[in-house]
Amino acid sequence: MNTIPSIFNQRQINHTVVGGGEGQDGSRAVLPVTCLLLNRSGMQYRARVLQNLQSQGFAHIISVDAKNFGVNAEQLSRQFPFVKFIFALEPVGPGDMVNLGMAEAESDFVLVLYDDLCLDGLSLSPVLFKKLLSERTFCTVPRLMADQYRHLPVRFIPAVSRAMLTIESSSAANDGDATLYAFDWVGLYSRRTFIQLGGADYTISSAYWQKLDLFFRAWLWGERVQVAAGFSASYSGEIPVEDQTADLSYLRFYLKNLVPVFVNDHAFIRASSFFPFKARSSCGFGETMRQFRDARRWTNENRYRFKTDAASLIEQWGKK
Repeated sequence: MNTIPSIFNQRQINHTVVGGGEGQDGSRAVLPVTCLLLNRSGMQYRARVLQNLQSQGFAHIISVDAKNFGVNAEQLSRQFPFVKFIFALEPVGPGDMVNLGMAEAESDFVLVLYDDLCLDGLSLSPVLFKKLLSERTFCTVPRLMADQYRHLPVRFIPAVSRAMLTIESSSAANDGDATLYAFDWVGLYSRRTFIQLGGADYTISSAYWQKLDLFFRAWLWGERVQVAAGFSASYSGEIPVEDQTADLSYLRFYLKNLVPVFVNDHAFIRASSFFPFKARSSCGFGETMRQFRDARRWTNENRYRFKTDAASLIEQWGKK
């Protein structure tokens, strides 16, 4: 497993960028936000999705493809000159796609959406977005629905069961309720905070643990993720399933987020924590020691950015 990155975009993903030079004209740009569109549904509805997003009045639109869907990049660019298209030229996951988009965005805030949330019924209120932008929260998530009647879980709550981290979920949410993370990465992000947090860790291959790593780190470093009850979106296809298998990616998440302890004004990893980690690791002794030392190095580099540790975060959840 590679060394934990110390800065945002430490891994330079091979990709190409096409178009996006014009942006929205002043009469149509009513939302001072970049829409970051993540594509997974192919090309069948691409024009419809982009037209729908254009009608919302975003200042900029960035479209990211993780693989080649038979896209004619030049044709798309001519048809939608206001859209910046990013095409990954190597295998990438959702977190990598968000990293690519955040690196290209220019707005202070970025709304991350998947294409299967943008076919129908997308209506974004400029008044609501003005309120959300004024709060300057790291990430604000919408109410997500499978259809107009079925609400999906949108609140994710950290807890402990039998000395293990568990994540409880609920579809019931009031405006401003805290949530551990954004389901499917969907939400309105502060771009500056995303970059300061280091973005998604490319060394974590599991999409679920990569996402949980970023959001848990955000909470440990004093940021907040919350629900906006008046902001909603509906899926037009199958609801994505999160693979929560505790593999090697979980071990890296565990080292970076659950092992550090916070004392006075900084965090650190005790040397004695190696033995509980070794009991969890399926790697050989040498590799286990290398990963543990790497996590201690990374935690030491960022020790003053921590504002709490996992035990205190879970104990105090919902009390503030």
